[in-house]
Amino acid sequence: MTQLVKNLLSRIISASFFLMLMINGAAQHQRFSFTEQKMGAPFTIVFYAPDSISANQLARQCFRLVDSFVLIFSDYIDSSELSRLSAAAGKDLRPIPVSPALLELLLLSKTAFEKSGGTFDITIGPLSKLWRAARKTNQFPSNESVRAAKQLVGFNYLRIDTLHKTVLFLRNGIQLDLGGIAQGYIAQKIMDFLKGQQVTNVLINVSGDIVTSGPPPGLQGWTVGVNMPENKEELLAKKLLLHHKAVTTSGDFYQYMEHGGKKYSHIIDPRTGYGVTFQRNITVIANDGITADWLATACSILPLKKAKKLVRQMHAALLVSEIKRGKVVTRATKNFAEYWK
Repeated sequence: MTQLVKNLLSRIISASFFLMLMINGAAQHQRFSFTEQKMGAPFTIVFYAPDSISANQLARQCFRLVDSFVLIFSDYIDSSELSRLSAAAGKDLRPIPVSPALLELLLLSKTAFEKSGGTFDITIGPLSKLWRAARKTNQFPSNESVRAAKQLVGFNYLRIDTLHKTVLFLRNGIQLDLGGIAQGYIAQKIMDFLKGQQVTNVLINVSGDIVTSGPPPGLQGWTVGVNMPENKEELLAKKLLLHHKAVTTSGDFYQYMEHGGKKYSHIIDPRTGYGVTFQRNITVIANDGITADWLATACSILPLKKAKKLVRQMHAALLVSEIKRGKVVTRATKNFAEYWK
C-alpha cells in the first residue's frame, strides 16, 4: 500500500470518527421547556441542549432579555420607555430621543402601516385605552367619546428621525400601542439570541405568537395547533408542521363587547374607531414573528380579498376560519396547504 493511499485512508477514518462524534453529541441533546409569566401571559421557550445547567443558564438570559424589552414597549407600566414617551408627547412638540430597540420597532410599525393601508396603526393608543376601559366596566362608549379618541389617531402625526434617533409628535395627546407587534418582535429577538448561542432547535410561544427555528431532532417540524373560531380551548382537527417559520392566530374569543346585537372585537379598526364585528379567526404564517404578528391584526380588519393580496405581497400564508350554521368554514391562500401536517 502506497503512502498516498495510507494518508487518504487515515483522513477518511478521522473524518468518519469526527462525524460520529457530531452525531452522537447531537443525539445526546435533551428537550427543555421553560415558562414564565411575561406581559400578562405565559412566555414559553422550548429548545434542545446538552445538559440542564447550560439550559437553565440560557433560559435565564432569555427571560432577562424579555424583561428588558417589556420595560421599553409596555403601555401597562408607567415607567416604561413607551409610557414615558407618550407622557412627554402631551407636554410639548419637541423631538424626543428614543432607544435603538424602540426606534427599530417604530420603523417596522411604519412599514406595517404603509403596507396594510392604514389598518395597522400603533397610534391607536387613545382608542385602545377607551375600549379597554369599556370592557372593564362593561359600558359601551358613546359615539362622542369614540370620535374624540379617533381625532388623536394617525401615523401622519408621528415623525421618526433615524439620523438623530428621535420621535416628534405633531399633535398633543398621541399615545402609542405596540400590542399588535411587540410580542412578535420580542419572540423573534429571543430566537435571534438563541441562534447566536448556537441553539438551533427552538420553539417560542408568546401567548399564541409562535416562532420556530430548526425542527426537533429526528422530526420534520414542530407541531402547532390552530384554535377553533370563537373558542380558546378547542383546536382544528388538522395541525401545522413548521420549522424556520412564525405563526400567529388572531380572533375575538379572548376579548369583545356585545352591543345592539353585535359583537365588537378587541381588534379595533383605526379608520372607524370601532372593533370589527365579523367573527373570524385569522392565522398567518410568515418568515418571522414580527411580520406574522402585525399581519394577523391587519388581516383581521381587511376584507378577505385584500387580506390575501397583502399576505402574498409579504410572502406569507393565510387561513381564515369561521363558524357558519354550526360548521367550521375555512378559506386560505393556496400556499397554506403546504404547512398542514
